[in-house]
Amino acid sequence: MSRLEGVFPVLPTPFSPGGGPDADALLRLADWAIACGVDGIVFPGMASEVETLKPEERADLVARLGRHVGGRVPFIVGASDPDPARAAARVREGRAAGAVAAMVMAPQPNGADVARHVAFYAEVAAGSDGVKLMLQNAPPPNGAGLGPAAVAEIARAVPAIRYVKEETMPCGQHVTRIREAAGDAVDAVFGGAGARYVVDELARGAAGTMPALEVADVHVRLVSAWRRGDVAEARRLYNASLPLLVFQMVFRVRATKEVLRRRGLLAHVGARAGGPVLDAQDQAELRALLADARGLFDRDPPDVAP
Repeated sequence: MSRLEGVFPVLPTPFSPGGGPDADALLRLADWAIACGVDGIVFPGMASEVETLKPEERADLVARLGRHVGGRVPFIVGASDPDPARAAARVREGRAAGAVAAMVMAPQPNGADVARHVAFYAEVAAGSDGVKLMLQNAPPPNGAGLGPAAVAEIARAVPAIRYVKEETMPCGQHVTRIREAAGDAVDAVFGGAGARYVVDELARGAAGTMPALEVADVHVRLVSAWRRGDVAEARRLYNASLPLLVFQMVFRVRATKEVLRRRGLLAHVGARAGGPVLDAQDQAELRALLADARGLFDRDPPDVAP
């Protein structure tokens, strides 16, 4: 398998009006992402409300998604769990569904203790049937917020770790420092943090980005422009889409789902995750942001009617 790179959005988990996961809606979102030209997909992650999914829900959605994608694009399974045995089991679920790699967050309870993280990832790797691992380094309270030198040390100690998703601040500097410190111990470093720093990350050698889904088509065009050397176009797309990404930073999956609804891609926007809920003024602000950005969308332009 060649090196993974490019745009790998994290799919949200749609829920039905009754509150259960809507697998059919998830598969439609995957089809849309693939039609947009993404380089791969990720599920489940923090943008999927993964912490709210029951183990049986998670396993069922991963299995259905893997079968449906069927190798059309690479599938990275999210397998994070602070218990290494459970994380390894989730990696194996992904492997059975066709995942080419597994993203596992450095657990927050391990703090800055590199030896504990090495032991954790070594145990995950031992139970993962040879699947390549991606170390997701997220800030507290969700992740351990490791420094770049620690990330590199863990990757060097556990050969199964071939990728890093870096989303601690300052993201760009950390991409540089991880790449320098890890060398060929990892195949690539991806940016995260909702693609809010994607241009800086690409300039520093990031292999790609793993944002939420709602503007995947714009991110595909942005990264494509960067790849062909059109930095001005990449920056134009970044600057035009950034207000939406800042809004999403506050409301997270609820903003993602509302944008997808306004683009005609999601019927129900129910969410299980905690966090702020959009009120009437927030909805008005989102409509204004989408109206400002309307020229970005070559397909599925959003509904900005009051």
